[in-house]
Amino acid sequence: MRRPTTVAATLLVLAKAPVAGFAKTRLTPPLTSHEAADLAAASLLDTLDAVLRSNVAHRVVALTGDLTAAERQGELRQLLTRVQVLPQRGRTFGERLANAHADAARAALPVLQIGMDTPQIGADQLTCAAGELVDTEDAVLGPATDGGWWALGLPTPQPARALITVPMSTQRTGLLTRKAVRECGLHVRTLPTHSDVDLFEDALRVAASTSGQFAETVHRLRGRHLAIR
Repeated sequence: MRRPTTVAATLLVLAKAPVAGFAKTRLTPPLTSHEAADLAAASLLDTLDAVLRSNVAHRVVALTGDLTAAERQGELRQLLTRVQVLPQRGRTFGERLANAHADAARAALPVLQIGMDTPQIGADQLTCAAGELVDTEDAVLGPATDGGWWALGLPTPQPARALITVPMSTQRTGLLTRKAVRECGLHVRTLPTHSDVDLFEDALRVAASTSGQFAETVHRLRGRHLAIR
């Protein structure tokens, strides 16, 4: 249920411009690079829609990549005008993650960070997660089924620096992230577990349980590649 008052938190999205050969490369094959980027664009559009409909005080997108070369750039630009867009800074993903938390925290609010790999997460779920972050003053972590995580909420940006040395995209990323945040003196509350979209099998599973542009795109691509099960 949507909260009656605005949650005093920042929603931060770490996003990659959906450019062919740059975004969602693990979807190729079976998809072509342009199809994979188109699916990434659909996922980002659904994510931005949920973020914009969430009941939070501030919204930030930390973006990397060339948006002028992206699939569905017109639709993306339209939604991005409604949030604060900042460039990602850093050489490694861990550095970009930590810097994005620091940049988003300039609004002096707790930050709930998500990616663009969980288009099934709706506005109410994001609002509830942000509310738990604000109400408890603890950290919150949303586990992913592959061992990673889909959401990380921090009351201050300093603990994000501890993530620079955490290996990402492994089956232990979630556990190591939780450990790093705890070592910064924070209790970590667990959000519901969700599936990331890394492979096309993931996309099929997520599309079967949601609606929106992502699901529509998956169903269209599956019809084009009839051998995909």
